[in-house]
Formats: sequence, structure tokens, C-alpha cells
Amino acid sequence: MERRSERKVDAMAQKLDAPRRAPLSRDRVLRAAVALADDSGIESLSMRRLADELRVVPMALYKHVANKQELLDGMLDVVVGEIDPPDSGADWKSAVRKRILSARRALLRHPWASRVMESRTNPTPVVLEYIDTMTGIFRSGGFSVNLTHHLMHVIGSRLMGFTQELFDDSRSRSLEPEKLAVMMREMAQRYPYVVELAGAASHEGESVVGPGCDDQFEFEFALDLLLDGFERLRQEKWTSADHRRRQENR
Repeated sequence: MERRSERKVDAMAQKLDAPRRAPLSRDRVLRAAVALADDSGIESLSMRRLADELRVVPMALYKHVANKQELLDGMLDVVVGEIDPPDSGADWKSAVRKRILSARRALLRHPWASRVMESRTNPTPVVLEYIDTMTGIFRSGGFSVNLTHHLMHVIGSRLMGFTQELFDDSRSRSLEPEKLAVMMREMAQRYPYVVELAGAASHEGESVVGPGCDDQFEFEFALDLLLDGFERLRQEKWTSADHRRRQENR
């Protein structure tokens, strides 16, 4: 009898000493999903795999996210939540530039996020709030509604910190140097300017833009070109109506 009581006391002591598992919540589910996608890639993400990571049954997840689509939306909200808030003391160009580069840093921490963003058709309230504050920077900086509308089309996905590149060179990177050289010689016969452009890079390091290209430099180069162009149009008080009239009078 005494031994049974001792075992019961020991079991209770072990239970009290054991670290308590954090209760399941929407935030915990989303952050675990983000960590899983960061570590293993977005392709590995499933409700069952996520449940295993959290050490719960899959049905427990559905109390916090209705389905996989809502999970992905919530994961994007976590990423967008990492973007620095607007710099209220800066001029419009500095404020836009700083925030877009902050968005880029967030997406570089989560390489899967840009593909998921491209796949979504309806932005979440968190994403809409980000876009609204960015639009507000332009409007407060002296841009008309008309010009702001057009420049948002131009800036496109750069607003979120990524770009859709013209060339995907992932296949050429996987080739052996000898095979790559043969392929480039053959291509040069038909596409001399494309090959010339490819050869202008240093071919050092990894890049999503092209062999040897500096992704960050290319992103900031394009961003600065756009911002400088926007400022010129703002000073000219450009409108699409005036532009159309000039085109018609040519």
C-alpha cells in the first residue's frame, strides 16, 4: 500500500515538473506552418504534417484554420507582419524605398512566400492594409490619384519585395561547364544578343535573376529607376488624360 502511494506521489511530481505545452492557438499554428515551410519547403506543408509538428491530431488544427487555403493566407499575414512600419518622418521616396526593401528582407527570410503570394487571388486584410499604407505614402507625398493609380501598376510585385524575372536559368545552372559551353555556342548562332547579355555577367555566386547577377543590386537598381521616374511625373503634374491628348496630337 505504501509503495503504491509512493508511486502515485512520484507520478504526480513528474507531471508537475514536466514542461507545459503551449496551448494551441491560431498564431501558434501559423508560426509553426511558416517554420515548417522555411525548413522543408512549401511543398512539404500539409495539415497532417503540421499536426505532427505540433503534436496534435489534424482535427485540432481546423478549430483555428478552416482549410489549407486559409492556412496559406495566414502564413502570408505572418510574413507581411515582419515588414517595418512606415517611416513617418521621411520624404515619400525614402519612405517607399525603405519599406519595400524591408518587404524584400522579409521575403528573403521566407523564400516560399513570393510563390504563395502569386497564387492568391484575394488579398487578406493584412495585405490590404500594407498596400493601403503604401498608397497613402504616395498620396501624402503629392501624387494625384490618377498618377498613383498608374504607378501602382508599374511597381507591381516590387511593392511586396519581389519581381517576376524574365529568364529562369535554373536549368543552365545544373549543367556541367562543358555542356553549358556547347549549349551557349549553339544558342549564339540564333540568339546572339541574348548570349551576349548572358556573357556580360561575372558568373559568380547564386542568383534568381541570372548567372552571376547580384539579385539585391538588380532589385534596387530597378526600384530606384522607378522612384526617380515617379518623382519626375509628380513634378510635371502628369495625368493620363494629358498623356492621351499628346498621343492623339502626334
